[in-house]
Amino acid sequence: MSRRIESVADAVGNTPLVRLRRVLPDAREVRVFCKLECQNPGGSVKDRAALRMMRDALDRGRLTRDKILIDSTSGNTGVAYSLFGAALGVRVELVMPSNVSQARKDITRAFGTSIVFSDPLEGSDGAMKVARELASENPEKYFYPDQYSNPANPLAHYEGTGLEIWDALGSELTHFVAGLGTSGTMMGTARRLHEKNRAIRCVAVQPSEPMHGLEGLKHMATSIVPPIYDASVHDEIALVSTEDGWDMADRVAALEGLHVGHSSGANIVAAVKIAERALAEGRAACVVAIVADRGDRYFAPMKWEKRYLW
Repeated sequence: MSRRIESVADAVGNTPLVRLRRVLPDAREVRVFCKLECQNPGGSVKDRAALRMMRDALDRGRLTRDKILIDSTSGNTGVAYSLFGAALGVRVELVMPSNVSQARKDITRAFGTSIVFSDPLEGSDGAMKVARELASENPEKYFYPDQYSNPANPLAHYEGTGLEIWDALGSELTHFVAGLGTSGTMMGTARRLHEKNRAIRCVAVQPSEPMHGLEGLKHMATSIVPPIYDASVHDEIALVSTEDGWDMADRVAALEGLHVGHSSGANIVAAVKIAERALAEGRAACVVAIVADRGDRYFAPMKWEKRYLW
């Protein structure tokens, strides 16, 4: 239904769920839905957390028009900061690994954002270190929301994503699947869903290797663990390889008309495996997987593309 809004910020949330029909056998008792977070105005799930962190800081007076918001990002949170910075009149500076996709660099700059590049070999952890150093050295210049430790990050999903999924599916829902990056999506959504029904299995997706090409996801055993992450919140971990995540992204584009990013491909890999197990065991299942962003942000060559490394 069409609705009137006062700002682009009001377009965040209430994203659709679409059922996969061809990637796995069609069965009435076993269903997989994709939560299309790519339909947020900034094109990703990170719109929710970025907007919540910015509004929270503005309300508390921690972020003022005299300060520049600075944070580290592999891309999507940076796009969200940039979009809402323009809408809310906040200046934004981002620290990104230099090998993030060209599209993300171009999109953030289109909103007037400035970028500091960090060592590509250090990934998101290296960008985090640089952002912290800049904010610490220039406290009067910068406001540092720190998406990895800010409680407003998971709160955005506790109050938004989790409730939306429950409102759409209710007691039919058996599994929720999301990747771990900052971990905010899983932490907030799982807490809400477990409050509604403790039997819902919340499955956290991680790359199966430390060196991987699933941009935005963390291999927790070899990464700096975000302070907002609590391993007791989710019920199990699914390890997905870069190859499988990329191949599933191609597969859902060709079979379902959904052009998704590679981390979203990894989430769908895990969701489909859950559904296939349920089919094999004769159990009912209703699985929701987060589609974090669209695939068009990955067209430009990156260090991880197959022709370069594998």
